[in-house]
Amino acid sequence: MLRKLCISNGKLVESDGDKTLPLVYVYIAPTEAEKKELVEQYKIDEHTLSSALDPDELSRLEFEPDHVALIYKRPKHYSAEDNFLFKVDSTGVFMFSDKLFVVMDEDAPLFEGKSFLKVQTPQDIILRMIYRSVSHFLEHLRGMSMLSSSIEHLINTAMENKYLLNLFTLEKSLVYYINAINSNAVLVERMRHNAAKLGFTPENIEFLDDLAIENNQCREQAQTYSHVLSSLMDARVSIVSNNLNIRIKALTILTIGIMLPTLIVSIFSMNVKLPIEQELGTWSFWLIAALAVSSSVMVALFWWRKKW
Repeated sequence: MLRKLCISNGKLVESDGDKTLPLVYVYIAPTEAEKKELVEQYKIDEHTLSSALDPDELSRLEFEPDHVALIYKRPKHYSAEDNFLFKVDSTGVFMFSDKLFVVMDEDAPLFEGKSFLKVQTPQDIILRMIYRSVSHFLEHLRGMSMLSSSIEHLINTAMENKYLLNLFTLEKSLVYYINAINSNAVLVERMRHNAAKLGFTPENIEFLDDLAIENNQCREQAQTYSHVLSSLMDARVSIVSNNLNIRIKALTILTIGIMLPTLIVSIFSMNVKLPIEQELGTWSFWLIAALAVSSSVMVALFWWRKKW
């Protein structure tokens, strides 16, 4: 799918193609024909184009004869079907003198937020796209923190591995996020060193410095969450194991409490000579019943005395 955007009053809007020429071309999951057009007509490197659609590709900046190519990382849209696994994706940006190409493998809100209310040049758009990615990472990190807290409350009474596996998945997601944020940090640093080649104005360089600070804070926050999850994982495993042991202990004591009355009744019901004569009335039945009940009471008192 292809979207064509232009700048109108400092905002990115859909281009009608008649009155205003498009400035930004957004290719979402490009077809083979669209890829061929980008490679043959605009001389975009085929390997770089493929890397822009590869979620495992690292962020990087490359200078071609007639354009600048960069790839940055952004978080993928999270849904309930992902089962606590937060994924990252790559986005390719190819800046020419008069147009900007954006390539990604799925639709995503790239141009939202207050930062896109005042854009004038392709450089402004590129910087704000990366800034939007950093903000998106922070939003997901806050979501991970809330999910982790809710799972921890469930683990306090859990006796199975379901919630532990959810925490392991969150920890795995944080590793992916940290790698992606570190990759973006390298990209931002390269952009700062090549500000003149990229045509950055003093305002762009100031915004780039703020972007570097935001990305570093995002990385530190992700690392903190990852350390907390990994350091407390052994304790959470012990909690689940301890909950299971407590339940097994309670069931064992309950089994003993039921077994003793059964044993007493079984002894007096055997077809052998017993000390109690059966012909002396019904008092023998009540005596046996009392012995059975008292055995259960003794087990309960012993359990309570030992504070099990």
